[in-house]
Amino acid sequence: MLVVETVAKIRREHFGRGKGVKTIARELGLSRNTVRKVLRSGETAFEYERAEQPHPKLGAFISQLEVMLEANAAGARKDRLTLTRMADLLSREGYEGGYDAVRRYAGRWSSKRRGVNSPVEAFVPLSFAPGDAYQFDWSHDQVEIGGTPMTVKVAHLRLCHSRRFYIRAYPRETQEMVFDAHARAFASFGGVTARGIYDNMKTAVDAVFAGKTRRFNRRFEQMCSHYLIEPVACTPASGWEKGQVENQVGYARDNIFKPRLRFRTLEELNGWLESECERRARNDRHPEQRDRTVWEVFEAERPFLAPFAGTFDGFHQIEAVAQATCLISFDRNRYSVAARAARRAVQIRAYADRIVVLCDAEVVADHPRSFGRDRTIYDPWHYLPVLARKPGALRNGAPFRDWPLPPALTRLRKKLGAGDEADRRFVRVLTAVLDDGLEAVDSAVREALDAGAASDEVILNILARRREPPSPQALTTTEALQLHHPPIADCARYDLLRGSRAAA
Repeated sequence: MLVVETVAKIRREHFGRGKGVKTIARELGLSRNTVRKVLRSGETAFEYERAEQPHPKLGAFISQLEVMLEANAAGARKDRLTLTRMADLLSREGYEGGYDAVRRYAGRWSSKRRGVNSPVEAFVPLSFAPGDAYQFDWSHDQVEIGGTPMTVKVAHLRLCHSRRFYIRAYPRETQEMVFDAHARAFASFGGVTARGIYDNMKTAVDAVFAGKTRRFNRRFEQMCSHYLIEPVACTPASGWEKGQVENQVGYARDNIFKPRLRFRTLEELNGWLESECERRARNDRHPEQRDRTVWEVFEAERPFLAPFAGTFDGFHQIEAVAQATCLISFDRNRYSVAARAARRAVQIRAYADRIVVLCDAEVVADHPRSFGRDRTIYDPWHYLPVLARKPGALRNGAPFRDWPLPPALTRLRKKLGAGDEADRRFVRVLTAVLDDGLEAVDSAVREALDAGAASDEVILNILARRREPPSPQALTTTEALQLHHPPIADCARYDLLRGSRAAA
């Protein structure tokens, strides 16, 4: 095959310098027919296309390969074989060639099967008006928290017009995390768009029907109703319908999460991510309006956003029964509840960062959420009514281990000493918290210790005195109602009455 450089030399020598075919053929080491072909055709390049591709090693196995390719084309996506796997299966049948031959043949087979006139997958560029829509998606990225490598689930929310984005990392990809990510993003943007574009994630969509018809999750619908958002679901396996946020996932992975981020806590990581999102919005150029930054376009879009209606109460609720030990189980961990909820039905509300437990519509527990496994999170004050009946549990009770009491109560416990009697006296003081509150009890303990009286009786007496109703205030009367001759408080006047009666 003649290369382009050789064709150019032949044409220059003949048309530029007037040399004949014989001379050019001798100087370049070519046949005269080849030189004549170049000069007569007028072409500047020649390409050779092989009419039939030989398959010295694959030829005997082409029929088996085509059977597998046909099965792949007709089968479900999850059941399809990779070309690497096909090459491996053929090698077990005696195929001695390489993977590249299988790949090349599969490519030609696919092109031939589609045909010349088959429709080519193409896309239409999308344009969004200010305040029209945002796109939402999840990604999984590697970080290091507290010295431990871990995979975090990162929520991405991107405004389609201005391209401003918000990202936040979570330990889970659950519904309460979706609610929290939306609330924080809208608060950061200072407003909400008219539509939200999602894929068919299970935390939002319960059922996928023909076309764009979906049955959204009830709680997800509540969130959209709160923010006045119209949810729009993409066609399954059609990521290009939310291409902006899909591209953002790759952008964040390459430009934000590399090199691997290292922070002490997840809260510190999210604080840094929030400031990084704003920094990049102020510095990055808008992809369409190249003379403006993303932040400048966002400032122009801000008046078109609907007002932020406040945070949606985004929790995921389940029913449970509290154990006799005042514990409930959730997400492979256990949390304590108030003693009055023991052995009763409760409602567990899981938020992104805390666990709230209700019994008869009353909050009986509120804990920071733990994302580990097999952990027990206690609040010792939940067990105070039980401790009042069983003061001996103070010494070995698991909830009371390393109990962070106020300094005054800690001093009182040391003053009272150790032993069963000391425990009973200390529990009597603690029990007063149920009626008087921790602040009042702590103040009474400090007053007693300052007076040198480390006694439960003294402390309870101080509390009782403080509970006495205050003396009534003196009544004030107007000048018109005041007496001109107020009565004299003199009991001796009664003796005068008695003397006058005796004289009579």
